[in-house]
Amino acid sequence: RPAPDLPKGAPRATILAGGPIMQQALRAHELLKEQGIATEVWSATSYQVLRNEALEAEHWNLLHPTEAPRAPVVQALLAEPASHGPIVAVSDWIRAWPDMISRWVPQSAWVSLGTDGFGRSDTREVLRRFFAIDAQHIAAAVLSGLARCGQVPADTAAAGITALGIDTEAPFALRH
Repeated sequence: RPAPDLPKGAPRATILAGGPIMQQALRAHELLKEQGIATEVWSATSYQVLRNEALEAEHWNLLHPTEAPRAPVVQALLAEPASHGPIVAVSDWIRAWPDMISRWVPQSAWVSLGTDGFGRSDTREVLRRFFAIDAQHIAAAVLSGLARCGQVPADTAAAGITALGIDTEAPFALRH
């Protein structure tokens, strides 16, 4: 989904998602639009395939030092100015999946979100809330990334996170 038409200079970010978690990413897109944040939502159908293609480009570059280097697809797609601000990559699986492509993404504000565990909830909604991958937590990750990039003041990000109804003192899921 493209970024909404917001006033020039509105903070911008990108959300990557695929599969069932896409609905949460699209809802986060709407929540952020309400706060004046422009997000693009990209479909990442396979972090593994993107990683394999990037490794193949690296392999070719290694063996052809006199040729112009090949850029991995993920690097070309997410390079500025096509993508602005932080990138939040979310998975219904472990956060190691989106982490597999992070080294080829030029933005310094990269956030991976994932479930990193199982069996703690009776519904998907509760599971996503527990592991901080529901729409509100995706939006919070964008707000936090925007503050780290200097696109919004930290106070604005904190107020936005509070407005999303997130318990900022909830324990980290893997420590629970």
